[in-house]
This record gives sequence, structure tokens and C-alpha cells, in this order.
Amino acid sequence: MAADREGGEEYNMARYTGPVCRRCRRLGDKLMLKGERCATPKCPVEKRNVPPGGQPRGRRRTVISDRGLQLREKQKVRWSYGVLERQFRRFYAEARKGPSTAGENLLALLERRLDNVVYRLGFADSRAQARQIVRHGHILVNDKKTDIPSFLVKAGDVIKWREASIKTEHYKRVAEEIEEASVPSWLSLDKESMTGKVLNLPGKDDIEAVFDEKAVVEFYSR
Repeated sequence: MAADREGGEEYNMARYTGPVCRRCRRLGDKLMLKGERCATPKCPVEKRNVPPGGQPRGRRRTVISDRGLQLREKQKVRWSYGVLERQFRRFYAEARKGPSTAGENLLALLERRLDNVVYRLGFADSRAQARQIVRHGHILVNDKKTDIPSFLVKAGDVIKWREASIKTEHYKRVAEEIEEASVPSWLSLDKESMTGKVLNLPGKDDIEAVFDEKAVVEFYSR
């Protein structure tokens, strides 16, 4: 186990292994890391909005510096998408080369990750589960098995399940619940064939979660 320099968290082979709800409590905000459970009264943020090891928010006044606020926003984005710090820095470096602002480009790149697309299509309850589905080789992109969660989709790509994967219990459950799925406008979903398609690359208005991408840019600009 190694300690993260930005929060003393536990990692195994660079991947966070502690309770994911602890991260939401640290930020005092829901990151939807457990999917539908986060929208129920069972969510720890709903039950007891207390920072790990701290007192309930509002009991004592805490002053956070501008740098601290920028760090929290960066962590909010990174933890939401389940990206390691090294990967996140690479995405940011690539985002700086894009035509729009670095912050908007960064969020668009994160949305294009295959694990996020699988999650957005309703094939998984959370991005963590989507990442596992991709890694286990259940997903095809343009009829080719793609088991890299960070793979970036492009306009016109078709995402569907491997034929062997439709026999799994998870697939059967998703197929039963897919009618209730709602996908962002940059994607389409054929619910009968369980096939998704990338209609166009995502823009800022297509990203459901609210992030302060400017704060992330300011964090890396120092």
C-alpha cells in the first residue's frame, strides 16, 4: 500500500482501494461513484455529511485557500471519472492542444473514454463497474474487442456487447432495465439490440455533471 500525497489515501498498484464514499464525504459532494445507490437515503453523504475524521460541516469555520479550492475541484473531476493522477495529467496536456479552452477540451476527452461511454449508455451502474466490464473484454467497438477503458471513441463508432457476453447475468439484468435508460444527446442507443453509437463528439453542454473546469486549469497553470 502507498499513500497518496494529496490526501493520505490507500492505493494498491496505483489504484485507490479504500471506500469510495469516503471521497464524497471528503468533498462534501456526491460523485455518483456507486451509481443508483448514491441517489437513495443509504448514501453516506445523505445520512451523515461529515468529512472523514472530522466534525459535521458548519460546526466550525474552515478557511480554504484558492489553491485548496482548485485542488478539490481537480480531485472532484478526477475521482468522478476514476482516472489516475498520471493519466489525468496526460489528458490535460492533450487538452491544451485542442481548439477550445483547455478545461472544455479536458472534460470532452474524459467523456470520450470507453468506460464512460459504457456507463453513459446504461450498460453499467457506475464508471467503476463499466471499467470492469471493458477490462473483461465484454465490449466491442466497431466489431473489435476493446478492453482498454481509456480508449477514446470518435464520431461514428459503434459500441455493443460481445456475443458471448449476452449470456452473462449482468447483461440479462441490463437488458431488462434498459428501457428506462436515458443517454446524452451525443450518443444514441438501440435498446432492442443493445447497441450504442457515437453521433458526435461531446461538447460542454453535453456533460451532465457540474464541474468548475477553470479551477482545474488554474491548478495546473501554477
